[in-house]
Amino acid sequence: MGQYIVRRLIHAAFIVWGCATLVFFLLRLIPGDPVLQMLGPEYTPEAAAAIRSKLGFDEPLPVQYVKWFGNILRGDLGDSIATGETVMEAIKTGLPKTLSIAFVSFVIGILIALPTGVIAALKRNTPIDYVVSLLAFVGVSMPSFWFGIVLILVFAVQIGWLPATGYAEIGDDGVWEWLKHLLLPGIAIGTGYAAILMRFVRAGLLEVLGADYVRTARAKGLRERLVIVRHALRNALIPVVTIAGIQLAQLLGGLVITETIFSIRGLGRILVGAIFDKDYPIVQGVILLIAVIFVLANLLVDIVYTFLDPRIRYA
Repeated sequence: MGQYIVRRLIHAAFIVWGCATLVFFLLRLIPGDPVLQMLGPEYTPEAAAAIRSKLGFDEPLPVQYVKWFGNILRGDLGDSIATGETVMEAIKTGLPKTLSIAFVSFVIGILIALPTGVIAALKRNTPIDYVVSLLAFVGVSMPSFWFGIVLILVFAVQIGWLPATGYAEIGDDGVWEWLKHLLLPGIAIGTGYAAILMRFVRAGLLEVLGADYVRTARAKGLRERLVIVRHALRNALIPVVTIAGIQLAQLLGGLVITETIFSIRGLGRILVGAIFDKDYPIVQGVILLIAVIFVLANLLVDIVYTFLDPRIRYA
């Protein structure tokens, strides 16, 4: 296992390098001059030339790439063109908020998907199964931004139970305030997440329930709950873990609309703002981080496989 993880980390480093390189060169192909946007009405050729020299934009593209990549190896992601703050400071500001939304959404999704998927599989072709499957299709089809607006209107405007927008720091405002600000975006994202996972839980469990080892466990006189939880569900979760890991990584990179609706300045909003401002260092740093998260999520999924199924071994 140790050698496998080391090999995967080496492969991951090449994948992240490829993504970062691709983003670096593609950004330079987008029409527009970031220096012109920085100066605005105060633009003069002399001022533009000075800023380009300061930022290194007057050097050949390969030279810019080598310097940028060398800075990354030293842990320096650069400074924002628009605000002057370092890329690491921008990431430290937005990453905890995005991680918090993704975590709450993930927990809500799992809490909904596992029991409903198991119930739908055990009650196959019954009214309960039909209702759960219908709700899953509705959850998949329902846009998260629309559902988020509905949640705001109901629970924030009409009832007044939860705040409509904003983010509370867990260290300053406490766990409850932090959770209150994340429940609505978490539910808006988590329900769609749960709908996808529920279909995989149901399909996986239906496939496993007909296996020989499940029939053997029942023939030995084990309680039905023990058969479902220990023997059937554990093996049915392998495809679920795959989808859950991929979807969780996508959550971190795809919360732009949700963060906008709930006025939370996470990585998504920072990335979109940097793209509009042609803030190359911020865009490169955030996408590099997202690539790392995707790679690590896939590695974590492979490791979890070995705990769910002892037959899986990585030589």
